[in-house]
Amino acid sequence: QVRLVESGGDLVQPGGSLRLSCTASEDTLNDYSIGWFRQAPGKEREAVSCLSRNDVTVMYKDSVKGRFSILRDGAKNTMYLQMNSLKPEDTAVYFCAARAYGLCELIPKVYEYWGQGTQVTVSS
Repeated sequence: QVRLVESGGDLVQPGGSLRLSCTASEDTLNDYSIGWFRQAPGKEREAVSCLSRNDVTVMYKDSVKGRFSILRDGAKNTMYLQMNSLKPEDTAVYFCAARAYGLCELIPKVYEYWGQGTQVTVSS
């Protein structure tokens, strides 16, 4: 199994940028498809982005395309979500996740391993 810990959540102004990190331990993150998800108050958890373990397939929620990007650093065993042009609607707890088999899918339930979440607040 793999353990995931998110960091980097913060309060940011609309139009600003933020980079979230998710550090893996106990296993090699390169062996997993990975994803970022978020949950706003009163809302269901939704997928933001995912990346297959061979880095061939990448998917984004429509509302973040062109603003967010997902990547991994194998040497650091860490995945990132770079967020630019942030909007108040992006406010949520953000979670990283991983699955051992299969390509990335924008479906929270298929991911086996999850971080604890990090709060992102976009407000003036």
